[in-house]
Formats: sequence, structure tokens, C-alpha cells
Amino acid sequence: MVRGDFLRDRVRSVLEVGGRRFIYYSLPMLEKEGIDVSRLPISFRIILESMIRNYDGVTIGDDDIENLVKWDPKAPKGEISFKVARVITQDFTGTSLILDLAVMREYVAKLGIDPMEVNPKVPVDLIIDHSVQVDFWGSPDALRKNIELEFARNSERYRLFKWAGNAFKNFRVFPPGIGIIHQVNLEYLSKVVAVEEIQGSYIAYFDTVIGTDSHTPMVNGIGVLGWGVGGVEAEAAMLGQPVIIPLPEVVGVHLYGEPREGVTATDVVLTVTELLRKRNVVGKFVEFFGEGVSTLSVPDRATIANMAPEYGSTTSLFPVDEETLRYLRLTGRPEEHVALVRRYMEAQGLFGRAWEEHVEYSEVVELDLSDVEPSISGPVLPWQRLGFSDVPKSLARFVEERRKKPGFIEKRIKLDGEEITLRDGDVVIAAITSCTNTSNPEVMIGAGLIAKRAVELGLSLPKHVKPSMAPGSRVVTEYLARSGLLEYLEKLGFSVVGYGCTTCIGNSGPLPEAISNALVKDGIMGVAVLSGNRNFEGRVHPDVRASYLMSPMLVVIYALAGTVNKDLSREPVAIGLRGALYLKDLWPSREEIRRIMEQFVKPELFIEKYSRIYEDAPEAWKKLEAPSGALYEWDPMSTYIRRPPFLDDFDPNREPVLEDIYDARPLLILGDSISTDHISPAGRIDPDSPAGKYLQSLGVPPKDFNTYGARRGNHEVMMRGAFASKGVRNKMVKDIAGGYTIHHPSGEIMTVFDASVRYMKEGVPLLIIAGKEYGLGSSRDWAARAPRLLGVRAVIAESFERIHRANLVGMGIIPLQFPSGVNADTLGLRGDELFDIVGLKNLVPRGKVNLVIKRPDGSRTTVELIARVETKAEIEYLKHGSILHYAFKNMLKELSKTEQKR
Repeated sequence: MVRGDFLRDRVRSVLEVGGRRFIYYSLPMLEKEGIDVSRLPISFRIILESMIRNYDGVTIGDDDIENLVKWDPKAPKGEISFKVARVITQDFTGTSLILDLAVMREYVAKLGIDPMEVNPKVPVDLIIDHSVQVDFWGSPDALRKNIELEFARNSERYRLFKWAGNAFKNFRVFPPGIGIIHQVNLEYLSKVVAVEEIQGSYIAYFDTVIGTDSHTPMVNGIGVLGWGVGGVEAEAAMLGQPVIIPLPEVVGVHLYGEPREGVTATDVVLTVTELLRKRNVVGKFVEFFGEGVSTLSVPDRATIANMAPEYGSTTSLFPVDEETLRYLRLTGRPEEHVALVRRYMEAQGLFGRAWEEHVEYSEVVELDLSDVEPSISGPVLPWQRLGFSDVPKSLARFVEERRKKPGFIEKRIKLDGEEITLRDGDVVIAAITSCTNTSNPEVMIGAGLIAKRAVELGLSLPKHVKPSMAPGSRVVTEYLARSGLLEYLEKLGFSVVGYGCTTCIGNSGPLPEAISNALVKDGIMGVAVLSGNRNFEGRVHPDVRASYLMSPMLVVIYALAGTVNKDLSREPVAIGLRGALYLKDLWPSREEIRRIMEQFVKPELFIEKYSRIYEDAPEAWKKLEAPSGALYEWDPMSTYIRRPPFLDDFDPNREPVLEDIYDARPLLILGDSISTDHISPAGRIDPDSPAGKYLQSLGVPPKDFNTYGARRGNHEVMMRGAFASKGVRNKMVKDIAGGYTIHHPSGEIMTVFDASVRYMKEGVPLLIIAGKEYGLGSSRDWAARAPRLLGVRAVIAESFERIHRANLVGMGIIPLQFPSGVNADTLGLRGDELFDIVGLKNLVPRGKVNLVIKRPDGSRTTVELIARVETKAEIEYLKHGSILHYAFKNMLKELSKTEQKR
């Protein structure tokens, strides 16, 4: 049996760099203790170091370490406990986190404990990037106007964030207008090697992070291990609990060759997404290795790592090498720290390719980078990769599927006093957006060069295109401006509209009324093209059903074309002063792009911008007054911030128990690929929806609704918004889209919210039944929080996406999986049945339970389900009611002990 305390003492070593001594825990020294570290993937070695360093025999025990070092690549068993170095969050997912902490402080204060004792135990950074919307565009003052409107809408929430930044230790808030969470993490926050001073000694260790945003793995591109989790899981980690995961399979992706001229990192990641989706890497770790890695810059690697949620993996880790060090220098990290990164990684045997020789993977996937072609993904899924010639065909299929008949339609509309024709496939939104691509100078400068050529050749965008550019950091605008390329982007209409996620998360703002009417009333299938990472139907804009993902360079190209109904490999993009202009006429060479990069993308840009985060914050932020004091002052009139109810039933003396479920009703029966956007929308609130009617009842006019994402501090809005997306198709009400269901036994059709309220009054537990890939997409914890408030006890699906499955467990909802070949259709479920779930009392990880289906005619069917509860810790979360209850109970024990010692 491995002994953690013994190993910790045996491998404690000293590293000297630049005249300073650092204590560290040496992985190679474990070989002397009989542990074959060299066979372990990089990610496991990083976790192993953390486990040994943080070993306490309680939260991290001998079994955890033994499970990891004895990992079987083909049939991994057991679980591991892992304490991360830090947590990152943003203003949508971070709101709930702060509110839960505020309620915890209230609770301990009532017990006579100093509420100031409730603080994050690891550093937490909250970046405000999810609230800005594209209300203004196409002009140099769009940025200023959008920021003004952002503060007008969100000042209540921003006061909460400002209070949290002052009230909590270990909690830092980045103001609006600074950048996107993952780009700020990549360019500024990440250290690769962290240093901590403890009792006068410096400890060096691997930088690790979890984030309440599914695209946290972007930081894997710089060699930092991290992944996305739900808000409640992050709260537990923030409060000192380890992240507990079942030991995963690890897939190695062997990269070789080099991307051809004209191929971008976006093309590579869309190819990787298609490839790995087919290999089913959901819930697995992915690591990239091989000679091809060195041909990719860190921004290229970050683009590839960013879309891990889209190809399904937990991580997407790249090694640390010379290119990593070059990027650290480029982004202004101190030279002495760069030296430490090299020495530490060399000492751990993980620099460059030295580690590759003996490593074992569960599976190896090969990718020749020279085979990658220009790629677009759409119209509704990120892994629907297409070549240029496939794009028009894909839209034709999409239109036929939605209208149930082939052929395109068009409509004459008046726009800015001019009459134009709007057709199916016309581009109505063209957005250079998202950290996925705006973090990469090569594609951003490439987009600027295309804009320059287009303007010089007399091109402009068709009137029906709404263009926007929202860089992930202010550095991007600076190098575009200094290189003279920003001017040309602005001339085409690609003005900077904000420094945030904008269109990528559905904050695309309004379309001109004439266009919206044509899309909604006349059924024209307008299209969005964006450099984002997700394109689920209705996500980008509620009126735009088809969206295509592509590089910023191709966003400009398709905006100029004005339609996706062209094969741009052979048809002209547009007609200019000199006649037809093709892709080759507008596309810059890699050499031309890199020449500008070398001249204008400099370390001083990063140092300048990130040294003035608070000085350069919007004036509205500086002037914003926030509450003070240890306890948050709830405003009973607020429609944005309400005291959350999730700890209202907390009882530290309650015996943890999991009970069987009897006589449950299905709230919805859903099909495949239900995303967290479907479950808990982030975008516009419909005035006729339950959430819209609730806000109007409080005197909020529709123009002031803001978005669901901005309203996440108000559980009354969020529970009413559950399943309100137009993309939801409940099989119980086949002819009605959106959040409707049938209440049984009355047979009345009503909204999902109204039905759940009625069921709760009747004391009826609820289920959700779904198909494959339930919970795709964002790490959105409200996709689990809202169903919890609606009375949902379990979700039964054919398969689950990783983060959402964990979120369900975290909120006390049991994820159950049908056996292969069985689903709602094969069982003939209509929604009028009653269901029992038997076998929960003695549940074990991945255990079996029985689903008893009781039909109205008196017949019964029993189906054996797999409980997708992966660890012993998750069993405890369910028994306690949620991970929040579990973590808070443990915190109270620690605080009580501290108080007793005083």
C-alpha cells in the first residue's frame, strides 16, 4: 500500500533558480520508491504532484494516490481527489457562487461565528465578460454606447461583484471591458508554475485551475491543467474540498506534419472536434503530443484546447516547450519566472518531448496536420465540419428539414430607406467574437488584411449583414490599431463593440426590425457566421436558426459574400471595382501575416494593458457605489439579486440518506442533443414567457428585461425560464415548440413552470426523460439549479455530457442512464405514466436501479437503469441533498472547532 506521508517526505526537494531556493515535490524521485511515473500521462503526473503535496490522510488519502499510480489505461478503476491551485469564474456563473457565500455568512453569523471567517480557501478570479451585448454596431462609438447600456442594465449585479471583491479574502474581480475570461487567463493569470510563500519558504508547484465555464481547458494550450465544472462544484473546491473524479481514460492525439498555407488554427480545431467526437472522448482526458506540436504556436494550441467541450473531453493538454516559454515572454511574464518554468519542468521530466518515450495512453489517435483543409462547422452543431463546397448543401438540407419541403424563399424588405431582397442563407450576423479565436494574433491580423484588401478593391458589406468585433482582450485592439488594420475593419463595419463574449453566447443584440420581421413572420432562414465555439440552434440569436463557425478571416469573407449559398472554392466572393473577386484575391499569405505580427505584437502591449486593469476600467465602474460590511444587504425591491433558497432546508444534524422515488411524473420527454442552452437559456426573455410575465408583474417593462444570463441572481426568473428555449421539442406536446408540457392526470397543456408548480402542490416528484448527449454545451449550473427548484428528482437519458452530469449530482438530482438500445420511443412512453425508481437506498457508484413504469391501463414494465453516479463522494452529495449542503456542513465543523479553540 502506498503511504502518502512517507512519499511526501521522500520526494521533497530543492530547486535553485536565479539565486532563490524553491521547495518542490519531485516526480522523478518517485521512481526510486518503486512507482513507475514515466508511464503516466502528463495530466496524471500533475495531479499526482498535487496529491502528494496536499496529502492529509483525510480529504486526500493513501487510496487516492494508489488508484492513480496503479492506473490501468484500458480499464481505469477508482477515483482520485485533487486540490487545485485556483478557481476562475465569470459574471454569469459567478453570481450564484457569490450569493451562496453570502447566505453562508448569514448562517454562521446566526450561530455566533464571525462571518468574516467564510472565505474562499484558494484564490478566485471573477472576470466580468458575459454581460455586454451588441446593441450598437458599425460605428467607432459602438463600444462606448454598449458599455453605457451594459452598466444601465447591470449595475445591481455589478454592485454585488464589487461588494464581493471587497468583502472576501482570496477573491479578485476584474471590471467590465478588460477581456474574456479565458483569454485573460491565458495572457495574464496563468503562471504555468505557481509559487507560494509558506512560513518564509517558497514552494513551487504546477499551476492548476478549475473554472465555472466549460471552455476553461483553453489554458491547457499553455500547459496548465484545468477544466470546466459547474458552479456548485467550484464552490466546493473554493471552500477547500478536493475535486473528486473517477479515474478517466486518457486519449493521446499524435500530431505530425504541418498546417498548409492558407490553413488556420480554426480549421485545425474544427477538424479535431469532428475527429474526436467520432472517437467518443466524452469524459476522457486528451493530451496532444508528437512532432507536429512544435509547428503550432501557443495561441494555435489554445484555440485547439478551447473547444474540448465541443469534442467532449474533460481536458485537452499540450506540453510545455520552447514555444511555451516564447509565449510567456511575448505576453510580458518576467524573465526570472520564465527561467523558473523551464527549470521546474525540466526537473519534473516534463519539458519538451522528453516525457513521450514511455507514456501509456488508453488510445492513440493520429492526425496529420498537413491533411487539414479550410473548415466551417454548421449549421447547428460544432462537429458538423464542412468544406467550402459543402456549405450551400448543408443549408439546403437544414431548410428542407425545418420546412418539410425543399427550396428557398425570399422577401423584399426596406432597410435604411432602401428596398432589398432577403433570401434563405443570407448572412444577417457576422461576428468576429470569442476567446477561441480572438486570442490568436495570426487570424486576427489575417482578418484585418482581408478587410484592407476588400476596401482597397471597392468592396463593402451587403446591407442585411450586422457586423461586429469583440476581442478577448484590449491588446488585440492595440496591435490592430498600431498596424493600421483596425481602420479597414471599421470601414467594413467591424468596429469594436465590446470586450466580452457577445455573439458567441447569444448576446448578439437586436437585428433591424425589418430583418427580424422577415425571419420571424415570413420564415426567411437568415444565417449567422461567427468565430465562436458553439452554434446550437437559436443560441446566437433567437430569430437565427442556422449558424456557422469559422475563423475570423472567413467571417470577413462570408460577410463580404453576404450569403452561405456560395461555394467559395470556385465562386466569386463579391464583385469589386475590377470585376469578380475570388478567395485567392483577398486571402493574405502566412508570411505577410507573420511579418506584421513580429512588428506589432510586442511584450510591452501586454505589460501596458494588464498593468492598468483598474486604472483603465470604465468610469461607470469606478463611480459605482457598492455595499460594505461582512454581510450582504439584500434589497427586497431588486429584480436582479434575490436571496437564493438553496440552503433554506439545510440542517447540519439531518441524517444523510437517499430514498427511493415513487409515483413520479415526467415533466418533459426530450430527444437527442439537448444542450444546457435548451435547459436554461442565457439570451433574450420573451415577454409572453413565464419569466417575462413575472418581470412585468414587478413593473419591469420588456425593454428592461435584459437577458436570462444577466438575471441569474434571481432564482424566480431562472426557474421560470427553464426549458423556455424555442429549440426545445417536448415529445409530450409534439406540435408546440418551447417550454410547454402536459399536466397529468388532468391532460391540460401548460408551461413547464406552471406544471411544476401544480405538481409541487400535489406532492408529485418529477422526472425528465431524454435521449443521447443530454446536457451538451456550457457548464451552466442553472441547467441543474432550475430543474432542482422545479421539483425534478432524476433525469433519465441515453447518455450525458460530462459537466452537466456532475452538475445534476451537485444539485441533488440523480442522473440515470437507459441500457443500450432502450429509450423513451422503444418503451412507447407518452407522458401519462407513473414511475417508481427503486434501489436508491443502497446505491453504489455506477450501480443498477429499477425503473418501474406504471401505465394508465394498469400494465407495468420494469427497466434496469445505470446510475451515472461516478464516485463515493457523489453518493454523499446526493444523500446530503447537494454538494453545497455537503461542503457547508464540513465548513461548519471546521469553523466550530476554530471557535472552540478560541
